[in-house]
Amino acid sequence: MPTLTLYQVDAFTNRPFTGNPAAVCPTEGPLPDALMQDIAAENNLSETAFFHRQGDAFNLRWFTPTVEVDLCGHATLASAFVIMTALEPARTDVAFRTRSGTLTVRREPRDKDDLFVMDFPARPALPAPELAALAEALGARPVELARAQTVALASFETADDVRRLRPDLPAIARTGLAVCVTAPADARLPGVDFVSRYFAPAHGVPEDPVTGSSFCTLAPYWAARLGKPALRARQVSARGGDVRCEARGERVLIAGQATLVIEGTLRY
Repeated sequence: MPTLTLYQVDAFTNRPFTGNPAAVCPTEGPLPDALMQDIAAENNLSETAFFHRQGDAFNLRWFTPTVEVDLCGHATLASAFVIMTALEPARTDVAFRTRSGTLTVRREPRDKDDLFVMDFPARPALPAPELAALAEALGARPVELARAQTVALASFETADDVRRLRPDLPAIARTGLAVCVTAPADARLPGVDFVSRYFAPAHGVPEDPVTGSSFCTLAPYWAARLGKPALRARQVSARGGDVRCEARGERVLIAGQATLVIEGTLRY
């Protein structure tokens, strides 16, 4: 019976059972798409990442329980964490070849719990008043609606507006869009600039605990609103997670910590 080593890593946190859990599967080479999708469905996490060495870099792909996605932040962070802590601990940087181009991650040593800094493409949002019907699905009216590719961005007045949302997930799924909701941070989160949540029911992820790729849009959005490129964010899902991000023109730096919670063998 074939086997794979499987790691489960909580990303954008330094404590187990918080942040966003990703399954990470290092492989000797490419696996059939159907097998990777079956493994992702079996794991039933928001993302399962598969990578194998490709020259001086690694080929990386990401699967939700139902579909392959073009870009994923937390599972990229988790994959880099596995490479630079479990597989090749002397490494301080890694490059991944993906459907969204080459993504690099560097490790910044800290006294406790290193920071992993990802270099991703920026995905600025454009105003999208045609998405006004989303307000009904969200159950509250945002102050601004925008869109970046297949992600709708809904901005609210207060962080509590974002915390209290109980969206109609089937209605969001019918739009085919993922929805990122955001607002300025409040006094409950000192040192944090903004908060967010992320819903992607059309992709098999009702609410994503911490969505690294959303900061490709959130970083330029809040950098423009707040007048500073380097920002700190909190995704206020039930698990919660902390993200540092920086808008750099056509690129965005997205950084966080990670912790290993499971290491095992998958048989198929």
